[in-house]
Amino acid sequence: MRILCAVDGSEWSQWGVQALEALADREPEDVTLLHVVDLSALQAGRGKNPVAEKRALGAMEKAGTMLLREAERSARVALGQAATGPRTTYHPVLAHGPLARTIARQAQRARADLILIGSRGISDIEGFLLGSISRQVASIAPCSVLVVKQPIHQLTRVTLAVDDSKPSRAAARFLRSRILPESAITTILSSAERPVTDLAVRYLSKSQIEELEQPVVERATRLVTSLRDDFLKEGYAVETDVQMDHVIDTIVRHVEATHTDLLVIGSRDLTKNERLHLGSVSESLLRHAPCSVLIVRGRRA
Repeated sequence: MRILCAVDGSEWSQWGVQALEALADREPEDVTLLHVVDLSALQAGRGKNPVAEKRALGAMEKAGTMLLREAERSARVALGQAATGPRTTYHPVLAHGPLARTIARQAQRARADLILIGSRGISDIEGFLLGSISRQVASIAPCSVLVVKQPIHQLTRVTLAVDDSKPSRAAARFLRSRILPESAITTILSSAERPVTDLAVRYLSKSQIEELEQPVVERATRLVTSLRDDFLKEGYAVETDVQMDHVIDTIVRHVEATHTDLLVIGSRDLTKNERLHLGSVSESLLRHAPCSVLIVRGRRA
């Protein structure tokens, strides 16, 4: 697997690099360590003092180069390669430009299968107004993105949230083939919206509601059973859970109750207009889930 780690020297950025330890069982062939120099920091004084601007840019680049060296050392330790011959190829990259777009562009250039990026977990209000870099990357990245919200040294409990869609099946394949250690326990969770509104429930009998809900539950049960069998064939410990409630709330409650280390979801590509006005289940879960989130997408999934 080819992984790109975005680093900026912050604590949450270090979580992203350290998360390589949780993937050490699937030792990556290639790790790109990327630091982006955001030139917008120099925009305010642009042209007023060229000498000072050049000096400031030089200092930012020097700091970035030192940061990349330290990040590579941390990556080697995380993958258990600090005292052995490297089995992974490391590429430190210093790039310039807007943060999220540059990370996505460099991932495309590196043919990355996965972007690892730490998240500082800004409040939902701040996130709504400004958007965090990790959320921006997750919305435009050409490949899968693992947003690390807390230190992960080992994957013990994993939740795979699914519906009957191609992105969900791709997420299951990606999890099995690229991420999941043999020691982890995976819960395959399907949360389906009720086929009747809260208002309609007031005027329907219990048997009528059950009659409407039964086909939805049966379809979800067939889905999780089919996916469970795929995991069992490869020797993974797996559980299933089918819920009938609001999708986002159900998934968030589940990962909280089970102390999930990683939530995995498939994502279809949204148009810019859809992201702006509607968002998506994956983006909503990225905002609200307390654990780290793997969003699986792209042709390499």
